[in-house]
Amino acid sequence: MTSNSRSWLRACLRALVVVSVTLLSAAACSAADQLATYLQKVQPGELFQEAESFGAPQGEPPIAPVMKAGEVLGYAYLNSDFTASTGYSGKPIHIVVGISREGVIRGIKLVDHKEPIVLIGIPQARVVAALNSIIGKDLSRVAAGLDRPPQVDIVSGATVTVLVMGDSVIRSAVKLIRSHRLDSQNTVQAPQIAEVKHVDEAKVGIEDWQTLLGDGSIRSLRLSVGEVSQAFRAAKQDAAANNPEATPETERFIDLYVAPASVPIIGRSLLGDALYERLRKQLKADQSALLVAGDGAYSFKGSGYVRGGIFDRIELLQDGQGVRFHDHDHTRIPSLAAVGAPKLREIALFVVPKDFTFDVTGPFELQLLVQRTFGAQKAVLPYNLGYTLPDTYVKIDRVSQVLPVAAPPAPVEASDTPESNGEPQLWVKIWDGSRIKITITVAAILTLTAIFFFQDWLVRRPKLFGYVRTGFLVFTLVWLGWYANAQLSVVNVLTFANAVISDFNWQFFLAAPLIFLLWASGAAALLFWGRGPFCGWLCPFGALQELTNGLAKKLGVPQVKLPWGLHERLWPVKYIIFLGLFGLSFYSMALAETFSEVEPFKTAIVLKFARQWPFVLFALTLLGAGLFIERFYCRYLCPLGAALAIPGRIRMFEWLKRWPECGSPCQRCAKECPVQAIHPEGQINVNECIYCMHCQELYQDDQRCPHMIQVRLKREKFMALSTPESRGETPARKPKVEVTYRGAPIQKAETAPDQSA
Repeated sequence: MTSNSRSWLRACLRALVVVSVTLLSAAACSAADQLATYLQKVQPGELFQEAESFGAPQGEPPIAPVMKAGEVLGYAYLNSDFTASTGYSGKPIHIVVGISREGVIRGIKLVDHKEPIVLIGIPQARVVAALNSIIGKDLSRVAAGLDRPPQVDIVSGATVTVLVMGDSVIRSAVKLIRSHRLDSQNTVQAPQIAEVKHVDEAKVGIEDWQTLLGDGSIRSLRLSVGEVSQAFRAAKQDAAANNPEATPETERFIDLYVAPASVPIIGRSLLGDALYERLRKQLKADQSALLVAGDGAYSFKGSGYVRGGIFDRIELLQDGQGVRFHDHDHTRIPSLAAVGAPKLREIALFVVPKDFTFDVTGPFELQLLVQRTFGAQKAVLPYNLGYTLPDTYVKIDRVSQVLPVAAPPAPVEASDTPESNGEPQLWVKIWDGSRIKITITVAAILTLTAIFFFQDWLVRRPKLFGYVRTGFLVFTLVWLGWYANAQLSVVNVLTFANAVISDFNWQFFLAAPLIFLLWASGAAALLFWGRGPFCGWLCPFGALQELTNGLAKKLGVPQVKLPWGLHERLWPVKYIIFLGLFGLSFYSMALAETFSEVEPFKTAIVLKFARQWPFVLFALTLLGAGLFIERFYCRYLCPLGAALAIPGRIRMFEWLKRWPECGSPCQRCAKECPVQAIHPEGQINVNECIYCMHCQELYQDDQRCPHMIQVRLKREKFMALSTPESRGETPARKPKVEVTYRGAPIQKAETAPDQSA
């Protein structure tokens, strides 16, 4: 390398360093300025009850002292400075958090966000109330790995937003605590002798039921119906107390048993050799399994795990941490192998999840949640069944160890991505907790795909196809819409477009699994069929319109068919609405989300009409119009349909078949199309088609389609005027009849008879 080249390279490196330092300094100033700006919207007393003022922001990321009479009570910081806080809108959610020096959350103030469901829809007070459940939580134990992160209360209809907010507050607090910037002093621990307990695998054998019960290997909780009713009365829940599971009240409520099946003697005695060996092969290193059994009027399993995959009536507790078992952790056991074991109604083997820190040699509790339903309300009462593994199963090793010296205070690096720290990212936890919903949604998408691929077979059977379509629309409305809240919106399109041109991140799109699956399948469907699969089959509000219109037709409500000229000129309205919202989103996303209330989806589907009367009146007006004009909103006003129709023009295949006579002279399909998506000339406007396949039913029907009627008549005429031989068919052979005379067969003459005779 020449000297000139080396000089040029050094000059470039110096320039790069200068630019980097300048950018970092600007970013630091910007972060400090951002915290100072948001602190102007917060009163010190909102974070610490007795606080009087804020100090100047310090450090990077910045934290501001919260003071009273010159004394520092704690610190205030901005969650977005420490961790990702991107919400469903694709924009950061800014929350000022007050935290004490001990790591306890003292106050939370939501200062800025662009979440559409909170801007218009869910009252912000409900979201703030759910977020306030974190206040008072000691996150120093979470930072030390001693406790699991607390969970915020879920707000129906704003689940993703609330989870993102709570997760960002907890992660940012843990990150700040681990930086030791809150520590008042650092101490060095002296060497200590530690006792390490573990299960003694060398001890083997088999014990009977009474021995295991007597030495504490099996612990039990026994309750009568009357005892539970009395406990509800003591908790001042008289309505629950007066609705017992069984009578008389001396009846057994539950006999609950728990035992660690991963301990060799206990597991082999209760499960038998074959099942125990299978369990050992299933368990990972340091993983445990519990056997839970019960009998009586109350089921510890319940039925919640069938719908949601979680056993919501029992929880494993240890050292302040808790975990609920999922269906994939569960194995049903038909009976116990121990001699003398009673016949129990429910026996379950639960594998403790690997991500839950559990020490089988330490004390733990199995919490039973007793649920009683009365009317539309439910009362819950907890009972804890404590367990400590008997010393005979435990081996103790004494080792010398030195606890690590506390690290000196150091700045933490700001990041826009969630840190792992052994904890899965938020979207991973959401997907893991939504396995049942995801499975059902994927099955529905695959079913719809099969319907489209085998549409020719289905439309030849109009009655069957009618049942299939109606059933799928009911599923889309009730389960996908009202139950799972999986309603796509034009806000999703605007958010995606803004994320692409700014700071695209998959994480906030993955935070809503069902929405993500519907978007992915809808995008794939655009290549094959256009917008029809979503608008005609997977949109809950579209399904609501079609089902209510079908009911209106059965009740004799007159249907209005707009003249083609007017209908054609109303088509562009939805495109104008979409383009207006799209352009507005680049100026102000919050303003675009406000005007996106032209969609009634949030009112009718997400919030189920539980909203202020103007929004409900608007949604009911659109549905009312749909009783007379089928899918009125879809045809003329839906900006989401317009957004899907634009890229839908790139579809690669033509699945909707037409005859040469379609449009000229035959107009039947055009007149019967539910959304008037067929031009009088015969061609189908795929941008407006909802893929109901009514035209394909007509295409195959030789009783209604003029082309197919002519084909049928020609076939019938040909069959009437022709013989099997002329049609190339082999005539059927007549059966050979044997002629007998007096029991003997008559032989056919060998020669022709004499004509002269």
